[in-house]
Amino acid sequence: MISQKKIIENIPLALKTVNLSKLGKKHSGKVRDSYEVGDRRIIITTDRQSAFDRVLGFISFKGQVLTKLSQFWFEKTSDIIQNHLISVLDPNVMVVKNCKVIPIEMVVRGYITGVTDTSIWGSYEKGERVIYGIKFPEGLRKNQKLNEPVITPTTKAAKGHDERLTEKEILQRRIISPVIWKEMKKAALAVFERGQKICDKAGIILVDTKYEFGLDEKGKLILVDEIHTPDSSRYWIKATYKKRFSKGVEPESYDKEPLRIWFKEQGFTGFGKIPKMPPEFIAKMSRLYMGIYEKITGKKFIPDMAKNVNQRIKNNLLKVI
Repeated sequence: MISQKKIIENIPLALKTVNLSKLGKKHSGKVRDSYEVGDRRIIITTDRQSAFDRVLGFISFKGQVLTKLSQFWFEKTSDIIQNHLISVLDPNVMVVKNCKVIPIEMVVRGYITGVTDTSIWGSYEKGERVIYGIKFPEGLRKNQKLNEPVITPTTKAAKGHDERLTEKEILQRRIISPVIWKEMKKAALAVFERGQKICDKAGIILVDTKYEFGLDEKGKLILVDEIHTPDSSRYWIKATYKKRFSKGVEPESYDKEPLRIWFKEQGFTGFGKIPKMPPEFIAKMSRLYMGIYEKITGKKFIPDMAKNVNQRIKNNLLKVI
């Protein structure tokens, strides 16, 4: 893993966006830019950092970590469900199958925790016991493991906040057919179980995560977007979890939870002026992202240190597009 000093030196070179006019219209999400090219989609994972449904700044090399981790997990779960990955052309670029994205985010939770409006702990703490249409027992504590993982779906909002959904609402609104919904639930729980097992061997707890699905040209369900990254998942250190939980202390995180906490400490929860992250904190988060990649994969993370990331991406794409 590279040093804090090296990361700070590279902060001005963070990948903010890429404009590839030759590929047509650019679609921009909170973190990714994408282009449709026939039956394929070019997904560029930038260094943009989002939380509280806002883009908060840039974390050096984050886009590379998310791309490499997604590639790792897509390969590890392809026997459970087909995914959209075709190839990785660049440290920040995936070529994927173009498909019809289902407007539901499948959030699978193995523990009761969280700090956002859509988290189950926030509702439970307020006294709610039926959350996302699921009944939770009395006496649960924050960060406690659930008897079995639960699916808490939300809408997939292009802008603004995602909204909670229940299974009943999904079927009543006919967002997706009952058959596809059943497939989504089965796949989400199976992929989550696989993720927990692999993480457990690496000394990591996969606490919760988000999956997105789409339908290919034949109407077949496939896994899309990203999978088990520090942006879409919550990771805790297994070795210290039980002791910290018994003392009521927050678990050691290997995800973007420290970032959410830092912004909350600055008084920001998604509204008003966004506090500027100091270089040292950016470097800390960058090393955290690299660290989770190394722990899960067992491989050393060696970032591409190109001085002009945009040009590198353009050059790599021109070789095949």
